[in-house]
Amino acid sequence: MACFFRRKIAAKLARTLQQSEDVFIPSLTAVPPLKKQQSGPDLRLSLSTLRVEGILPSSGDIQLQTENLAAQLKQDKQDSVVEDISTGHAVINFKVNRVLLAEKVLEPFAKGDDDNFGLNSELLNSLPRGTTLVEYSSPNIAKKFHAGHLRSTIIGNFIANLKQSLGNNVIRMNYLGDWGMQFGLLGAGFKQFGCVEKLKDNPLQHLFEVYVKVNKEVQHSEDMKQAARDFFRQLEQHESQAVTLWQQFRELTVKEYQQVYKRLGVHFDIYSGESFHQDQAQEVVQELQRRGLLKVSERGTRVVDLSPEGDMTNVCTLLRSDGTTLYITRCRHVSFGLVQGMKTRTGDVVFLEDVLDEARARMLHNMNQTSTTKELENPEDTAERVGISALIVQDFKGPLQADYKFDWDRMLQARGDTGVFLQYTHARLCSLIRRNEVAEAGTFNPSLLQEQTSINILQQLLRYDEILHQSSKDLQPRHLVTFLLKLCHFVASAHTELPVAGSPQDVAQARLRLFRAARSVLANGMKILGITPVPKM
Repeated sequence: MACFFRRKIAAKLARTLQQSEDVFIPSLTAVPPLKKQQSGPDLRLSLSTLRVEGILPSSGDIQLQTENLAAQLKQDKQDSVVEDISTGHAVINFKVNRVLLAEKVLEPFAKGDDDNFGLNSELLNSLPRGTTLVEYSSPNIAKKFHAGHLRSTIIGNFIANLKQSLGNNVIRMNYLGDWGMQFGLLGAGFKQFGCVEKLKDNPLQHLFEVYVKVNKEVQHSEDMKQAARDFFRQLEQHESQAVTLWQQFRELTVKEYQQVYKRLGVHFDIYSGESFHQDQAQEVVQELQRRGLLKVSERGTRVVDLSPEGDMTNVCTLLRSDGTTLYITRCRHVSFGLVQGMKTRTGDVVFLEDVLDEARARMLHNMNQTSTTKELENPEDTAERVGISALIVQDFKGPLQADYKFDWDRMLQARGDTGVFLQYTHARLCSLIRRNEVAEAGTFNPSLLQEQTSINILQQLLRYDEILHQSSKDLQPRHLVTFLLKLCHFVASAHTELPVAGSPQDVAQARLRLFRAARSVLANGMKILGITPVPKM
């Protein structure tokens, strides 16, 4: 794999420049293959990086420096790994022995080590490892799961999956919105509009109905406003009747949410929430009071003055006038972009379940247009998984900070850069391997994988550890999505240009090893993204 070739080239550089091999490893990157490029380089050395690191002089003509170093490297005849050295703008390109490329990249797939491909790379050794707490999703209890929480849920799941795959002990926490004045409203509203039987039959729908009614009521009823304030104060003072009702709301909500999470393939180790930190919030308030930083505004709220001149022109409100806490005393916020135009056939989306149901229905309709769907044992389950894949990939294709426009037709295309395309490619590879299992017996001959189509796949697989490293550094899933989509495009070409059936036994065996490697990396990458690969569709 890539670490073998990086180490060999680093050794060549170390001999030439009289430096340690390790200093060159971060400067060597696998070159992204181009579909129409014939036999391009495999790895690249950045001289800019070497200059920044002080390995090469930072002054002088960098291109002249590049040409001189390349000439020196060509004089080193001590290894048989590098076949050709060329230069670009401030970079040196290395083309490795093609037989050795196929042998080393595909070596792990002969040992049953498929799931660890790329994860044992020394490139990843620099990443910190330990216990990582990932808090995500964080819906508000007593409400149906809003579609707006989809991004937080799948982004957090990706981060948790990535960190776990890289050897971290990951704790997955759902920090619920389970405290605040809205529960004063809900508690007071339930006393007037609630029904115990309806709460048992359809808890979140009934609580939603109660919440709508009580919000209308407080618009014109001071008594209801006061009842809501009283109920929340009772909660913060741990009065048993209020706490018991709140606990019931919370438990019923979590139970329903878990059904949605199961559909998404998401799980949590801990369900925490704002309520867990209410005592700590009071401690913070008391500390601010002791330091004289908590002031009373004209409206009677307790605030911290953030204005440079101390004139109360910029304040942060911590407590309402009745002494109850606000959101800012209980947690921190991480922002990401918005989803624009998310609608179902019935109109504007409110609940996530509506989106998941629509994705499944649309995907099942598309699948029914093909001849292979009738062979599936559970086409609805497959449609559900593929539809969710489409949702995830559409969300992850761009930077997380950016807004994006939701588009049902585009995201469900089987041939575009979509989650459907990932699943289709995986299912097709699984089918190919199932049909030709007997052909895999025998000795693997890497010299039979010299076509440009084979080289493209090998060069793409060579980049996998770098993609994981980059994703871990900035926690952006788009790197992995782009990598997997490009791999799928190379595999699509290989299906046509590298037939297994009808080929000589040794050729078929070599090509199957290549296809098995592509399937394994595709499946592992999809799992990190939070996508469950389907074996047939």
